Amino acid sequence: MKVWYDACTGKHIRYGTVIARRLRKAGHEVVFTTRKHPDTIGLANILGENPIVVGKYDPSTLSTRLEESAKRTLQFSKLFTHNLPDLAISHQSVELCRTAFGLNIPMILTADTPHATAVNKLTIPLANLLVVSEAIPKRFFKNYGAQNIVQFRGVDEVAWIGNFKPSKDFEFKKPLIVVRQIETKASYALGNEDVTLKLAQKLSRFGNVVFLSRYAKVKEEGITVMDRLQDSASLVAHADLFIGAGGTISREAALQGVPSIAISEMSHTYVNTYLAKKGFPLFVLDQSKVLGQAKKCLKMTFDVKAKLAKLENPIDIIERILAEKKFA
Repeated sequence: MKVWYDACTGKHIRYGTVIARRLRKAGHEVVFTTRKHPDTIGLANILGENPIVVGKYDPSTLSTRLEESAKRTLQFSKLFTHNLPDLAISHQSVELCRTAFGLNIPMILTADTPHATAVNKLTIPLANLLVVSEAIPKRFFKNYGAQNIVQFRGVDEVAWIGNFKPSKDFEFKKPLIVVRQIETKASYALGNEDVTLKLAQKLSRFGNVVFLSRYAKVKEEGITVMDRLQDSASLVAHADLFIGAGGTISREAALQGVPSIAISEMSHTYVNTYLAKKGFPLFVLDQSKVLGQAKKCLKMTFDVKAKLAKLENPIDIIERILAEKKFA
């Protein structure tokens, strides 16, 4: 089969890479696309992928968001005019969904962000099939019009953390504390206050702090600022503590046994609660309690290998669906 995967963010690149490699190994042709974004092309290069770059991410205004999305959709339509894929897969790429729906290409979506209301409205109703964590109730997706839902025992990040071998390129002094700047330009995060830099400064009393900035370059004494893209999964594997907004890197850390503290309002998600209940070191806290928890975590070690082995890889589900052609 000819399968199209579109990646809009760093997480999508990570997910798309492992999906593409599995499907190629099974004999499928994969068309891998992405857009210009701070977290996409660089990570694809790190992972050894060379996706087709279509369009860009411009969150400057609501108009630029809409216009760039419309441009991507038109470019995709032209890309596939004479050679349609048999199937489209994405982690809720709006442009993939609009294009696939318009060209009558069946589509499979993964999804794990309930607070991304706009994206959920624009993608879930168009999907032929959802492959999602059992952490998220089916009723949530049905409220958006989902018809066919397949759940798996785990979270999306198991797809690339399950057999992950971290890079050994990092040589930071220990204890190492990694802080990820909160996403402020996503549609679901507009208006949220970013407290991560101040928090990173306070955490420097406990160890060597590495701050992962997102869009603007940051200079701050007493901490190391990484203003270029990193292999986050490898970096947190070497860390003693990770602090972020409770997104992808938070779960990448916890699944590798690295204590992860999630501090934003957006961190109260089904998948984070799910991992915490299963014994992975993911702590969702108010920022006022972070320093106390950080001090405790830096004195603890967590062995989660047995717990990780019990979780299900969503790519196994996707591959089986393709083999049985149960997506139409």
